[in-house]
Parts: sequence; structure tokens; C-alpha cells
Amino acid sequence: MPPVPPPSPTRRLALYTLVVCVLAVAAAVVSFVQGSWLGIVWVLLAGLSSNMTWYYVKRGRTAAARDTSVTS
Repeated sequence: MPPVPPPSPTRRLALYTLVVCVLAVAAAVVSFVQGSWLGIVWVLLAGLSSNMTWYYVKRGRTAAARDTSVTS
């Protein structure tokens, strides 16, 4: 079995922003269930972190494709 390569910084950032997104969605649900309008802020934060997650995933894939095309 080949060794697993160390995670790249972009993969790590994508994972962090995904965690923030999931936590923001959970906070929004809790806020709305409790009747607080503060959940809107959590929804906006979830949207921002979701976009950041996709950005870092796409950036990581582009960097990986660029690295493999140069070495091939």
C-alpha cells in the first residue's frame, strides 16, 4: 500500500472552512429554533465559509494538476 502524502495547506484550509460551515449551519438551526433572528448572521457565515471551502478545493485540485503535468 503506497504511503499517504502529507496534506497540502490548501486541503487543510478547505477542511477548516468546511468545519466552520457545518458549525455555522448548526448554530443557525439552534438560533432559529430558539426564536432568535441572530440565525441570519450564522446563515451568512455558513454561505461565506462554503464559498471559501469550494475555492480552496478548486485551488488544491488546480495545483495538484499543475504539479503532475510538469513531472509527467
